[in-house]
Amino acid sequence: MNAIELLKADHEKVRRLLGELTDTTSRAEKTRTQLLEKIRIELDAHTTIEEEIFYPAFREAGGKSDDEEMYFEALEEHRAAGDLVLPDLLATDVTSEKFGGRAKVLKELIEHHAGEEEKEMFPRARELLGREQLEALGMRMEERKQELLAAGPAMMEQLKKQLSTQGPAPRSLQ
Repeated sequence: MNAIELLKADHEKVRRLLGELTDTTSRAEKTRTQLLEKIRIELDAHTTIEEEIFYPAFREAGGKSDDEEMYFEALEEHRAAGDLVLPDLLATDVTSEKFGGRAKVLKELIEHHAGEEEKEMFPRARELLGREQLEALGMRMEERKQELLAAGPAMMEQLKKQLSTQGPAPRSLQ
């Protein structure tokens, strides 16, 4: 599976899970708790492989200021969802009235981010990286994703903190 196909499959999975979550009521405490944990794990793995592998490759291959802009916007959207909205939702009582609204905000943010990647970044990545490189990236990303999922939530949280303190990936062509 190439990198873009892998990322699109992740997008669809998270969209489905978020749809299920936002369709629940405050009485569905167990379902909400389980769905929220699945969403957290999927988002952590997805954003990690994007930030460690896909985004740096995209940035390295890009030559236009628009490419650089897409790169930084994608990182900021990850920060907004993963560092601000998701932790707030995780800290909210799943039976509270606030939970549904916060889940909807996360869903809208993720849908916006995935939609932009699919309409803008992925077509540009196809131009910049080509089929062979996207296949190689996809293999690396799938392997890394499996490592992350096997390592568990605590390890993913530690890696997420490391990524956020490192800042953007360096450009060797700068």
